Amino acid sequence: MKNYASFTLIILISFLGLSCQAQSNNTNSEDIYKYKDPNWDGTGKVYLGREISHVMGFAGKDWLERAEREREEGIAAALENLPINSKSVVADIGAGSGYYTFRIAPLVPEGKVYAVDIQEEAISYIQQKSENLGVQNVFPLKGTEKSPNLPQGEVDLVIMVDVYHELSYPQEMLSAIYKSLKPDGKILLLEYKGEDPTINIKPLHKMTEKQAKKELKANGFELVKNGKFLPIQHYLIFQKTE
Repeated sequence: MKNYASFTLIILISFLGLSCQAQSNNTNSEDIYKYKDPNWDGTGKVYLGREISHVMGFAGKDWLERAEREREEGIAAALENLPINSKSVVADIGAGSGYYTFRIAPLVPEGKVYAVDIQEEAISYIQQKSENLGVQNVFPLKGTEKSPNLPQGEVDLVIMVDVYHELSYPQEMLSAIYKSLKPDGKILLLEYKGEDPTINIKPLHKMTEKQAKKELKANGFELVKNGKFLPIQHYLIFQKTE
């Protein structure tokens, strides 16, 4: 009888332990997000003090491909300063129309560019454009709101061009990116300068350097370069802290 009671106690403790673990697992990272009445063009979802903006849909493709973008954003300088070589593996997250994807591809002839997007229209568009241009090192990849679905430990550089502020789950996405990067892999954020009210971009589609550093630091990244050569965007390169 004593042995039976001991066995029952062990089972009960084990059950409670599993129950607590399940509750812990269910207490997911949603707990880190706050919610408020949304501002115009905002989702009402707040991460570390910043309201997450709505995503610009693929319907905005023409704006991404506008002729004046080179002049306005200094695209040539942005590409010239990428921390890559001919063999680099680059992931363009939120690739959209592939504006940056197809400009990076020739710079890594022995490497590859993953063009990541959560919109099927964008993936199909990039796939078709790759075939039309005969580009062999661009690989369209369907991501999710929480992961770019990149192979682990393969990527040298993740680039997000005016994308990070739209991520619905920035913590989950950064965690997945962390795993996809090589030990010395980097993240490049190009974001319209939130410190400058004269930049004619919706407020929630801009970010300050301070806020970007705050969020990336919370997820295991440190700022290693702040390129100040672009006219209206930050050029922030982050690397794993360990």
